[in-house]
Amino acid sequence: MPIIKNYGFLWERKFICRGSGGSAGHLKGRAPSLADADFREQIGVYVLYDQFQNIVYIGQAGNGNASLFTRLKNHMDGPMWNRWQYFTWIGFKAVNLDGTLSAQQNVDSGVSGFKYSDALNEIEGILIEVIEPKLNKQSG
Repeated sequence: MPIIKNYGFLWERKFICRGSGGSAGHLKGRAPSLADADFREQIGVYVLYDQFQNIVYIGQAGNGNASLFTRLKNHMDGPMWNRWQYFTWIGFKAVNLDGTLSAQQNVDSGVSGFKYSDALNEIEGILIEVIEPKLNKQSG
C-alpha cells in the first residue's frame, strides 16, 4: 500500500481560501477521476517557495493536530508571511469517491510496519537535509 496518496504541485498562495467570520475556509483541488476535494485536513509534508520558485521552507502537517490548512494559515500570519508565494504538498490521506478525505489514515495509524507520524518526520528530515531551505532553522 503506498504511503503517498495524493499531492499538489506549486499551488499559488493567493488561492488559499481562508474563510471569514464563522467560515472555516477551504483548500480545494481536484483528485484524478473524483469529485473536487477539500485538502484542508490533509496530513503530510509541504514545501514553501518564494516568488522565484526557490524553496525556502519544508514542514509537516499532521503531527500535533496541525492540518495542512492550519500550517499554511500559520505561515501566512507568522514571521514568514511575506516570504513565500507557492507551495507543494504531499498527502497521506486518500480521497473518497465523494471528495472527502479518508478517515483511515491519521498520524497514529500504521502502514507497512510504521506509523504515518514516523513517515512525516523521516520525509521532512530527508528533504531538509538534501535541499537545505534557507528559512528552516533545524537540520534534517
